Amino acid sequence: MNNSNTNHNGHSGAHPMPSAAFREDEFEPLLDSEEAAALLKIHPKTLQKLARNGEIAAIHIGKLWRFRASALNRWLEKIAS
Repeated sequence: MNNSNTNHNGHSGAHPMPSAAFREDEFEPLLDSEEAAALLKIHPKTLQKLARNGEIAAIHIGKLWRFRASALNRWLEKIAS
């Protein structure tokens, strides 16, 4: 189907996405244990233990841990000072 109102993403030009659909000050993507541990260069189980002990801010969803990059940064700043 050839539609002259379709852009390169296959979306119609009739309903454009809002330009402010993602605001960084309102939502921060969550990292899983593997991603967060890789940023800190530590083992994921070590990171999970820190979260379990309340030493680093984390969100426990079922059996999974999720981390905000900003919380990891705050923790690094805290232990570095």
